[in-house]
Amino acid sequence: MNILVIALAAIITNNVVLSRFLGVCPLLGVSKKTENAIGMSLALIFVVVMSGILSYGFFHLVLAPLGLEYLELTSFILIIAVFVQFVEMFLKKYVQGLYNALGIYLPLITTNCVVLLVALENITLGFNFLEMVVYSIAVPVGFMMVIVAFSIIRTRIDGDKRLPTPFKGNAIALIVVALMALAFAGFGGIV
Repeated sequence: MNILVIALAAIITNNVVLSRFLGVCPLLGVSKKTENAIGMSLALIFVVVMSGILSYGFFHLVLAPLGLEYLELTSFILIIAVFVQFVEMFLKKYVQGLYNALGIYLPLITTNCVVLLVALENITLGFNFLEMVVYSIAVPVGFMMVIVAFSIIRTRIDGDKRLPTPFKGNAIALIVVALMALAFAGFGGIV
């Protein structure tokens, strides 16, 4: 039951984008096309899960036994940077279209607060290995759910000729994100 609560809380009630407002840069930058939003989300899921597992293992097998817990932030940033470089090289070689579509937003996964948040919270929340894996999957899945829904809404709004000029672009995008955050706040008492 605890695993289900962790997953539902991370995906819905404590959604990283809509309740903590992290990852807004890729949300606004990559959401103009649904295909790009899905590709960015899949890359983020891979990076978050793998860096979460490696960070968790590194902390418990190296840092904690040696009394070097204070190095967790630095070591987690290095682990994240390595995985983002790996994903970038893989996409450049095997999925050139997605690599070109993501552009500058792919290297920005390194500085995406969501990735570092998950790695740090896996330790600070005291998760065991299974809970850490579930949380590391659930957080980016929640991000994916929001960015894909947002990209679908955004493609419909951007094509609407009735939209007043001052609301075009990021203005209406931020209004939509605010309305989505308000809607997700209604799930606050569930978990």
